[in-house]
Amino acid sequence: MNSMDRLNERAMIESHFATHDGVDLFYRHWPANRARRGALVMFHRGHEHSGRMAHLVDELDLPDFDVFAWDARGHGRSPGERGFSPSFGTSVRDVQTFVDHIRSTHGVALQDMVVLAQSVGAVTVSTWAHDYGPQVRALVIASPAFKVKLYVPFARPGLRLMQKLRGNFYVNSYVKSKFLTHDPLRQASFDTDPLITRAISVNILLALYEAAERVVADAAAITIPTQMLISGADWVVHRQPQHDFFDRLGSTVKEKHVLEGFFHDTLGEADRERAVGLVRGFILRQFDTPAPAVDLNDADKAGTTFDEAQTLAAPLPEGSLRGWWWKMYRKGLHWAGMVSDGVSLGHRTGFDSGSMLDYVYRNEAAGAGFIGRLVDRNYLDAIGWRGIRQRKVHLEELIHDAMARLRADDTPVRVLDIAAGHGRYVLDALMAEGTGPESVLLRDYSAINVRDGRRLIVEKDLAGIARFEEGDAFDTESVAGAQPGTTIGIVSGLYELFPSNDLIRASLRGMARAVEAGGYLIYTGQPWHPQLEMIARALTSHRQGEAWVMRRRTQAEIDQLVREAGFEKVGQRIDEWGIFTVSIARRTRA
Repeated sequence: MNSMDRLNERAMIESHFATHDGVDLFYRHWPANRARRGALVMFHRGHEHSGRMAHLVDELDLPDFDVFAWDARGHGRSPGERGFSPSFGTSVRDVQTFVDHIRSTHGVALQDMVVLAQSVGAVTVSTWAHDYGPQVRALVIASPAFKVKLYVPFARPGLRLMQKLRGNFYVNSYVKSKFLTHDPLRQASFDTDPLITRAISVNILLALYEAAERVVADAAAITIPTQMLISGADWVVHRQPQHDFFDRLGSTVKEKHVLEGFFHDTLGEADRERAVGLVRGFILRQFDTPAPAVDLNDADKAGTTFDEAQTLAAPLPEGSLRGWWWKMYRKGLHWAGMVSDGVSLGHRTGFDSGSMLDYVYRNEAAGAGFIGRLVDRNYLDAIGWRGIRQRKVHLEELIHDAMARLRADDTPVRVLDIAAGHGRYVLDALMAEGTGPESVLLRDYSAINVRDGRRLIVEKDLAGIARFEEGDAFDTESVAGAQPGTTIGIVSGLYELFPSNDLIRASLRGMARAVEAGGYLIYTGQPWHPQLEMIARALTSHRQGEAWVMRRRTQAEIDQLVREAGFEKVGQRIDEWGIFTVSIARRTRA
C-alpha cells in the first residue's frame, strides 16, 4: 500500500442531520488538528458513499480544515430506498440543509467553506450553486456527470416512455470498477463494498439529465471561484458539456485541468497525487488571497441576462421562419382566448397581472363548454403556472416560518406586502395559522387589485386586522412610511417583472426602513425559465399591452441586492423545475 492509500490518521466522528422532510442522513466529520481555518464539505459520486472519499482527508493534507462528507439519501448508511430520492430537487435541497447544519451546529461560516464534489455529486452541487446562490469560498468539481454515456440509442426517450407506462423503476449501473480507476486497490474495494448502491431510480436519472442541461446552459449564473478537474479518458460521462460549463461560468476566478489518461474516479485514480495536489493548491489560494465577490449591481446593464432580454425584445426578421412560427402561435392564443376563461383574462388584463395570478392560484378550469374547459386546463397546467402555484406554497411556508421565529422571540407580527395583487397567498397563509397577526397591510399599484383584495379580506372575515390600499412599490418614501414597526415585509412576483436594478434598490431601501431590526423580508426570484421566448413573443404584459419581456435575475444577483439593503438571507425554497425561488432574510441593521 503506497502513501496515498494509507488509512486516515485524523479522528473521525459519525453523526446525522435531519432533512426538511424528517430523514436523518449520515455524515462523517473529521475535526481540524489545529485552530480551524476553514472547512471542506465533500459530496460523493453516484452509487457510492462518504467512506469512498475518506482517503482524501489525509491525502489533501489540510490539518487546519474541518472535513465533512455525507451519505446522500438512499446511499451508504443513510436511510431510504437504495438509489432513490423523491426528486432531484429534494437532493439539491438536502445539500442546502447539510450546509445549514454545518453552519449552525459546527459554527462554520459559509464564506469559510469549500465544497468538493465528484460525478453525480458534482451535478447536484452545481445545481445547488446555480439555484441557491450560496456564498461559499470556492467549489471544486471533478468529472461532473452532466451527460452520462448510456451507449444505447434513444435511451432517454425510451426510459421516459417506460416510466409513463409502468411508473418508477430502477436502472442498474453498467459501470465496472476497471472503468473507474486504474488503481487495483480501489477496484477491489469497489467490487466488495457492501454499501455501494448499484441501482439508480429512473426518476433521478432523468431529472439528473434535465438539471444538468439547464445548469450547463446557464452556468454564467454561478459566480463562485471554481476549479474543475476533467478526466481525459472518461468512459462514464461525456466531456464536452464539462468544457461548455466551464467556458460559461460567471466566476472571475476559475481554473480547468484535464488529466490525461484518468478514468472517471478522478480523485481515486492510481496517479491521483496530481489531482489531489491541484485541489489542495486551489483551496489554499482561495484562503490566502480571497477573491472579491462578483459585483452584480449592474447586471441589468451588461452581461448574460441583459443580452438575453435584449435579444427577446428585438423583433424577428420580417419573413423569417421563426417570425412566422410565433405569428401563428399568437393567432392560436387568440383563438384559445375565445373559449378559455384564463387565456381571455390574460388578453384583457395582461398575463402577468394580479388578476391572472389570482386565477392561476384558484386553478379551476373554466371556459365555453367541454372544449373551453379542456383548453383552459391545458393553459393552467403550463409549467410556468405550475411553478407559480408551487411558489404560493413556498410563500405560505416561509410566512409561517417568519411568524414562528417572531413569536419565539415574543415579537409582534405586523405584515406588510407592497405588491400583493389580490393578496390571496398572504391571506391564505394567515388563515392557516392558529393565531393571527397583529396587523396586515396589503398594497398594490392597481385600483382593480385593491378593489378585489378588499373584497377578499371581507370574504375571509379578516377586516379586523387587515386592510388594503393603493401604493407604489418602487417609491422609497411611500414604502418606508406605509406601516411603521413592520416585522414581516413581503414582496412577491414583482421584481421579476422589471429589468432595472435601480427600481429594485429603491424598493428595498423602503422595505429596509419599514422592517424593524430583527424582522424578516420574504422575497421571490426567477433565476431561470424554460419558456422565456414564448412569453416574450406571444404574451402581453399588464403595462398597456406591451410584450412581456423578462430579464432574469440570478439568485446571486437578487440576494446581493437584498444583502446590500441590510438583510441577511436565512432560508430559501425553489420548485422542482428551478424556476421560482422564495427566500427569507433577517433585517440586520438600522
